[in-house]
Amino acid sequence: MRPRPSNGQHDDITMHTLERIQDAHDPAAPTDTELAERAAQGDALAFQLIMRRHNRLLFRTARSILKNDDDAQDALQDAYLRAWRALGSFRAESRLSTWLVRIVANEALGRLRRRGSAQVIPFDTAVEAGDTPEGTWMQADPNEQPERSAMRGETRQLIEAGIDALPEVFRTVFVLRAVEDLSIEEVAAALGIPEATVRSRFFRARGLLREALSREIDVAIGDAFSFAGARCDRIVARVMAVIAGPPPGPPA
Repeated sequence: MRPRPSNGQHDDITMHTLERIQDAHDPAAPTDTELAERAAQGDALAFQLIMRRHNRLLFRTARSILKNDDDAQDALQDAYLRAWRALGSFRAESRLSTWLVRIVANEALGRLRRRGSAQVIPFDTAVEAGDTPEGTWMQADPNEQPERSAMRGETRQLIEAGIDALPEVFRTVFVLRAVEDLSIEEVAAALGIPEATVRSRFFRARGLLREALSREIDVAIGDAFSFAGARCDRIVARVMAVIAGPPPGPPA
């Protein structure tokens, strides 16, 4: 049965603040399974909380396939509507996030096929297996200075461009594994591919990204320790202010 929108009556779910209830790690917040059960019965607020809880993961999934923010948002919206209508078929044996990722990925891949502008490679396309060393993604320093923060922003844009340039068959695996930090088992379940395939694609994607970033770094080395723009203007202004100041008094 298709879920019906909530009739607007308040229930215990509204007694929590929105920020707290959408945090899956808060012991006071409802679990994904509880929210899915309520949403399947027509509770629109429960479904809203599901969306808020998983928006980033699912947007990144769609974005990794479509390589365009607007297209990814459109795909995510349609995928949510599909999920809303299909919640009655969700079984708690799997994680809700895994179920949602598959819906979003299928919606995004379907859009690529309908677009007809690129070859669509199924996730289960065979590739050779390979091990991947474990590691962590770039971590932000909350105490960093504004200039370093701006540099991190430029680095992020460079990395995002490098991820977009990855072959489609590797890109979504990389985003889910490295950016969203899902486990190998979770990525395999979400995309319906063997764990060995996840390892192989992640390993190869990291290698390709390293090569691309290395080329960019080689080009950028000539700009290292730049002293232009505002910093240059400041020191020139200070020196000129001293030069233009009153002459020194006679010696004592």
